[in-house]
Amino acid sequence: MRRLLVANRGEIAARVVRTCARLGIESVLAASDADLDALPARTADRVVRLGPGPAAQSYLDPAAVVRAALAVGADAVHPGYGFLSESPALARACADAGLVFVGPSVATLEAVGDKLTARSHALDAGLPVVPGGEAADLAGARAVADRVGYPLLVKAVGGGGGRGMKLVRTAAELPGGLDVAVAEAGAAFGDPRVYLERYVTSGRHVEVQVLGDGTSAVALGDRDCSVQRRYQKLFEEAPAPLLGDDVRAAMADAALALATHLRYRGLGTVELLYDRDRGSFHFLEMNARIQVEHPVTEAVTGLDLVAEQLAVAEGLPLRLHAGDVAARGHAVECRINAEDAARDFRPAPGRIERVVLPVGDGLRVDIGVQAGSVVPPHYDSLLAKLVVHGTDRADALARARTALDLLRIEGVTTTAAVHRALLDDLELVAGGVDTGFFERWQARRRDLAEVS
Repeated sequence: MRRLLVANRGEIAARVVRTCARLGIESVLAASDADLDALPARTADRVVRLGPGPAAQSYLDPAAVVRAALAVGADAVHPGYGFLSESPALARACADAGLVFVGPSVATLEAVGDKLTARSHALDAGLPVVPGGEAADLAGARAVADRVGYPLLVKAVGGGGGRGMKLVRTAAELPGGLDVAVAEAGAAFGDPRVYLERYVTSGRHVEVQVLGDGTSAVALGDRDCSVQRRYQKLFEEAPAPLLGDDVRAAMADAALALATHLRYRGLGTVELLYDRDRGSFHFLEMNARIQVEHPVTEAVTGLDLVAEQLAVAEGLPLRLHAGDVAARGHAVECRINAEDAARDFRPAPGRIERVVLPVGDGLRVDIGVQAGSVVPPHYDSLLAKLVVHGTDRADALARARTALDLLRIEGVTTTAAVHRALLDDLELVAGGVDTGFFERWQARRRDLAEVS
């Protein structure tokens, strides 16, 4: 690979550019008008204009991405995460233009992008799935609910990330929850279809990183992503704490079974729901792209996952095998967003006035802004990821506390203070929290504020 078009923005664009520099690959950033002078644009070898600021006219336009790649003579396109990273349309357009798409095949993207189809493939591969089914209308939803029971989740067929997802606790809530989920799914993904799944009250969100070359696949360890607000991940760690060796091995085997069944090529993540009460797990979905939280896996394995992703995209066989991968120590990641926690985490765009990054052993900050950067209102609010690696979990958490105390991103409101408070919470420190933890934590904070 000689020249790579990076069709994304923010910290993931800067992250891909960094690996390109190490590998001697020329990086060309495809940037919208809002990002032409952003940090990734200043670090890439070249910059090409992709379109206006709104994502629909730039980062979400497959034709614009392909035109930009061809205009600069790129060999390949890296879509990062979000935007078009799991788009069969972009993968197909790249193939038609003779460009390498850094991701799975069109067939695989179609297979796992539709959540109902992905459930079917998981069942064929022998994985347990959360009980549920499609809800074409209210009558169908009621039929599924009668079989599955309450509480349940209404989920978008064509997407994820918490959009088009609603918790329904009783039969009376079903009509309203269904209407809201259908509307959100249609607006976010252009696909209003939804399905229902049983809601596991004590569920943990655990995922397994996989890498395949279309013939064979390898599991690269697991992560815990259970600290979430409205189904949006806030804090991740690797390996997932307080899992028995038998459960951890079974999860890896399940992820490999699905990757093998799909003849998966590229970097992917099999997301699982671990039921703390029953000690069992179920398949949730597969993300056919690099994840936001991939640095914690890199920290404990010593791998560069972007480099491995680029290698298999070029058609090279796997350079890793099961015996080559071993977790060392523990890593945690805090997502630093431009959001105001005091105002229900409302996005806080503006101009960055000052950035001071902590340094030290086992510390990494993936960041997409610098002093003078403008945080535009068009995109996701993620600014940076603070990644800390320690000898064990307690050491990683202690290092993360120190790093957060030293971090400064001034000019906009961020979630750094939220993470600092989280890391002092006894429930989080104990480990193994479920997906309802953050709401409980917020409630405890409100109660303390009222008492004081």
